[in-house]
Amino acid sequence: MRRRTRHRARLGGRDIAIDLGTANTLAYLRGEGIRVSEPSVVAIDTRTGDVHAVGEDAQRMIGRTPASISAVRPLRHGVITDFETTEAMLRHFIGRVHKSRFAHPRLVMCAPSGITDVERRALEEACLAAGARSVQLIEEPMAAAIGAGLPIAEPLANVVVISAAAPARWR
Repeated sequence: MRRRTRHRARLGGRDIAIDLGTANTLAYLRGEGIRVSEPSVVAIDTRTGDVHAVGEDAQRMIGRTPASISAVRPLRHGVITDFETTEAMLRHFIGRVHKSRFAHPRLVMCAPSGITDVERRALEEACLAAGARSVQLIEEPMAAAIGAGLPIAEPLANVVVISAAAPARWR
């Protein structure tokens, strides 16, 4: 696992773990638990490119907006398809977890196990552009095993099945 940093350590900012899913995004703040659990949807004005709503608010706008505003899902099969929209969504969720606009937290991001180096780099760059101080990627099956309390350091066989909006993966 590679670690990328943008700036030197700043005061403030606590660690966040984000599971950027095709259907839903979860944000976990160390010491406080899950702070955000919302749909991965962004409402954008197609003429100006302005973001009108993110998450549940954007999902409520589906089918009820003028023709100039479209609700989009910036991820397909767990991979970024629209970089700018994903960046805006991440910035919004980081802002919901950290109320201070000066917060630049360290992020741990869940990444699908089969993504390419280019897709991995896009995920890292989107996180850094959204205001993260540093990004550490962890594969989704490993994150699921840690969350389930499985002994990942022990030489034991375990099966983790990720069944979500993206196709199921066996690892």
